[in-house]
Amino acid sequence: MTTTSPDPKIIDLLKAKENGSKPFASIEFFPPRTEVGVKNLYARMDRMKDAIHPLFTDMTWGAGGSTAELTLQLATHAHEHGHVANMHLTCTNMEKDGDPKKAVHEALTTAKNNGIRNIVALRGDPPAGEEEWKAAEGGFTCALDLVEYIREHFGQEFGISVAGYPEGHPNAISEIADPSSMSEAEKGRSSTFDGKVFTCKDEDYKKEMDYLKKKVDAGADFIITQMFFDPKVFGTFVEDCKKWGIMCPIVPGLMCINAYAGFCKMTKFCKTRVPESLQAKMDSMKDNADAVKAFGVEYGIEMCKDLTELGAVVLHFYTLNLEKVTYGILGGLGYEVKTAADESDAASMVAKGSAWARVGDQVKTNDGATGTVLEILADGSAKIALEGKEPVTLAKAQYSKVF
Repeated sequence: MTTTSPDPKIIDLLKAKENGSKPFASIEFFPPRTEVGVKNLYARMDRMKDAIHPLFTDMTWGAGGSTAELTLQLATHAHEHGHVANMHLTCTNMEKDGDPKKAVHEALTTAKNNGIRNIVALRGDPPAGEEEWKAAEGGFTCALDLVEYIREHFGQEFGISVAGYPEGHPNAISEIADPSSMSEAEKGRSSTFDGKVFTCKDEDYKKEMDYLKKKVDAGADFIITQMFFDPKVFGTFVEDCKKWGIMCPIVPGLMCINAYAGFCKMTKFCKTRVPESLQAKMDSMKDNADAVKAFGVEYGIEMCKDLTELGAVVLHFYTLNLEKVTYGILGGLGYEVKTAADESDAASMVAKGSAWARVGDQVKTNDGATGTVLEILADGSAKIALEGKEPVTLAKAQYSKVF
């Protein structure tokens, strides 16, 4: 079925939720790097729509606009095939024809013309080859600028969601030399990696919450959170939002546990709090891929039960372009899942571009070799130490991060 009328705004769908009903489910995909991957994702999007009827479907936007055209294409496909598309849009490195805002305006115009009516307004990550985010002269400096721009130039044409960080934005998380000095609140959102303790200090957390309030006041309709693995962190965040006068819906973002290596890399990169019991369980299964995926379902079910008790209106799954764990969690919660999972195409679900690759990350080359990133160069190419070979330098289109 092809849909031609504009999507409804997600905030209106959330407001229509009946009291006492189960939370809605929603899903997120990223643009694959190959044509085969895109074709397979189209099929997965259609299957998951029919299987679980997500309230809305997010499509991510690569750092530096690296997936701009493909994100628009995929979000439009989602819209045309019955999903309510929620397109991510970042303001990182979006200059065009000397105008630092032109590409953003054109992306919004195209989305509007294609029937897309929901945008996730984000600052975005540094482009490949850069470690720090820098604003273009005269351009956007943050997601707040983007929210304000959308409301100024497009009025109420779009529903807008923004990111919320229950543990603090990774850039606002600090290493703590003396963990005994932490407040109870700091302990509650702290994480430990390689024997070092990290947290968003109370003064920095306040800045985070003040900024989130500004984004909502500027016109954001609801919040989608960064991944977390401790439901208590989400509960505290919801209560803190109320204290700050943030009364819009808050949607918990749930990272599906699909693989041990990916779990460890992502939690360490984001300095995400991992309960000791969860890390110990993951460590005990690290060499058993099937057991990890099965546990991902089990842990996800328990997390979602806790979040439902906390009043979550939507369970938003970061699917990693896969379906088995999402289906398993929803099925275990009593939701109807109408089709069986098919992940025979999992190898093609590699993210387009290399914006997420950083020094120390494991990557795979186009010819199947694996290695570790030694250095990211200014043009996005990388010096990579290949297993059993001399280091090589590859263009950014010749390698991809292994999650």
